[in-house]
Amino acid sequence: MINDLWYKNAVVYCLSVATFMDADGDGIGDFIGLERRLDYLQGLGVTAIWLMPFQPSPKRDGGYDISDYYGVDPDYGSLGDFVAFTHAAKQRGLRVLIDLVVNHTSDKHPWFQSARSDPQSRYRDWYVWSKTRPANADEGMVFPGVQTSTWTHDEKAKAWYFHRFFDFQPDLNTANPEVQAEILKIMGFWIELGVSGFRMDAVPFVIAEKGADVKGKPREQFNMLRDFREFLSWRQGDAIILAEANVLPKQDFDYFGDDADRMNMMFNFQVNQATFYALAAHDARPLVKAIERTKPRPLSCQWGIFLRNHDELDLGRLTETQRQKVFAAFGPDKRMQLYDRGIRRRFAPMMDGDQRRIRLAYSLMFSLPGTPVMRYGDEIGMGDDLSLRERECARTPMQWTAEAHGGFTLCDRSVSPVIESGPYGYPHVNVADQRHDAGSLLNWMQGMIRQRKEAPEIGWGDVVPLPTDHPGVLALRYDWRGNSVLCLHNLDAKPVELRLDTGVPKPSGAVLVDLLTGARSDAGADGSHTLMVDGYGYHWFRVGGLDALMRRHTT
Repeated sequence: MINDLWYKNAVVYCLSVATFMDADGDGIGDFIGLERRLDYLQGLGVTAIWLMPFQPSPKRDGGYDISDYYGVDPDYGSLGDFVAFTHAAKQRGLRVLIDLVVNHTSDKHPWFQSARSDPQSRYRDWYVWSKTRPANADEGMVFPGVQTSTWTHDEKAKAWYFHRFFDFQPDLNTANPEVQAEILKIMGFWIELGVSGFRMDAVPFVIAEKGADVKGKPREQFNMLRDFREFLSWRQGDAIILAEANVLPKQDFDYFGDDADRMNMMFNFQVNQATFYALAAHDARPLVKAIERTKPRPLSCQWGIFLRNHDELDLGRLTETQRQKVFAAFGPDKRMQLYDRGIRRRFAPMMDGDQRRIRLAYSLMFSLPGTPVMRYGDEIGMGDDLSLRERECARTPMQWTAEAHGGFTLCDRSVSPVIESGPYGYPHVNVADQRHDAGSLLNWMQGMIRQRKEAPEIGWGDVVPLPTDHPGVLALRYDWRGNSVLCLHNLDAKPVELRLDTGVPKPSGAVLVDLLTGARSDAGADGSHTLMVDGYGYHWFRVGGLDALMRRHTT
């Protein structure tokens, strides 16, 4: 089972081909450059690479406006380059996930061009049309303040078309059986080229009923998810779908499936937003509640745990008071906020570059229940460029060296401006310098990734929050196959001394060994441990010490 469910104890690294490494000197990242950096990623310790869209696109929305699902954008190379990359990744034991963006296409896609040109086109019903402007055209915008409507009139079609996102991204009519069959065909194509799964974009919108007559609460077609999963299982048994679905906990099983027959993984937006509130308020209690609310899930399913991604930090699930607390702590300037609900900064600047807080937060991320998902540049503490529009500010090129353009390209210009000046400019923040600094964030991150992979209890086990009598201290115990790992995090700047009962009976519960330092704690007569945790400090303990570790390696 462990081999089949590889994603349960994986470490996922998300990157954009366009901004990772330019090999041909045109200022745009490409697959040849990415292939050359695979040894770096293998050395970092990640086990899977998630690629943001790289298919042909007008690139008006970071490539999420796709105009051909069966190709590679010429800016990034060829299909041959892609296959060479997936083969090289497989040789290094790295799996590849790609974005599956099938809620909408670009308005330049041949399907849409045919659909708008001829009412009799076979592609007409692949999109969602209305003869008149729907009454709800001003509702349901994904990008409030930037997007003004969800319906746009097309002069050529002489009809209105639906677009949940921007007007250049017409929604596919995913209820159409022909569209569903095409989605399966797209997945099958990329599976044949070496892909191990998909991060499915905007899943609730993909499966929602669409049309001018659809009103009220969304009505999802969950059987569609079962069809996607079933197809993947036929084609490649261990291929997965990681769903982007920011839904309430009461809907989790709708997406996982009661029999674990829908999505293999989902991003845990509840825990993500609660994590940022916990960091801002120095209060772990709402995070514990989020962990407990999202704890139920089928055994073979998994959460994707993350801090920041390529979009804004969405705080829409927090209360207004909580959201304002996070804004005040991490995005007080309006330029740092986006869509009235989120923060568009990268993580390191949100923490003011404080290494204690950055390391605390990533230790916390690696120790939360699920599979950690990192973003390129996280490992060196890259910053952002707030002069760039919307979410582009956090999508700048990877900073490899202190040489011109951060070693990303030899070209005088790049696809996005490389951060040159300030504390996060490439002369100060880059891979090469940190690689040779034993105390750098990069070397620390490598150690934490190794530690996370050596603690499969977190990915596989049952999580039990432990009381600490300190609101700022989070204690999580993971139990799996008779072994336990205990992770402690102090979200406050002040050090604390606490007495903690591990909840594990003697003799195992009488000994704690810190996996990060090797320090040992022996329980007192009452069975509890007295522990000191520094301000913004953290500990990962193996409960039972060396004996428990030996038992794990022999079971």
